[in-house]
Amino acid sequence: MNDETLYKNNPLHGLGLKDMLIQLVDHYGFEILYAYLNINCFNSRATIESSVKFLKKTDWAREKVEIFYLYEYKNLPKASSEQFKLSPRDRIVPAHHTPGEPAELSLEDAERLREKRAKKVSERQNERGFNKPAKKQSGSYSSSWDDSRASSSGYSRPDSKPQTDNAPSKSDSGPSKSSADNPWGNWEK
Repeated sequence: MNDETLYKNNPLHGLGLKDMLIQLVDHYGFEILYAYLNINCFNSRATIESSVKFLKKTDWAREKVEIFYLYEYKNLPKASSEQFKLSPRDRIVPAHHTPGEPAELSLEDAERLREKRAKKVSERQNERGFNKPAKKQSGSYSSSWDDSRASSSGYSRPDSKPQTDNAPSKSDSGPSKSSADNPWGNWEK
């Protein structure tokens, strides 16, 4: 069996990227494509030409659009786990799978899908321990600021009380303004 017969049932076989995008945009429009795929080339100053240019350079985005074309626009049954590991153009679509009518999509459905995906990602991250809540700190600075490191280096947070310990000063640099007047006074030459 040659490659021609294996891939001829794949709707992407022989279909150019520009033709595919024209079909998708004519049916769904850029707004739906952006809502479902979250690829910025469909959002900001979207045109067929600019989208084709971006998708030709960006493999992950092109594959995302091709998957959308196969399983939303052509409404094919989902690929098996072995086929799903392949790129969409390399997938073998069984002869008994025929393209159906394009799926009816709406912006409301896209929002629900986005929320569902975000919830799944959050759950996965919680399982792996990535989303541990940060310690609550007073003020508007993040918990990554380390006051002990800051005081030893001569820096201070703008919302912190002035330091009362004897910070090293440069006596050979002449008179300097107080740090209240000039925050860079200790570092000027």
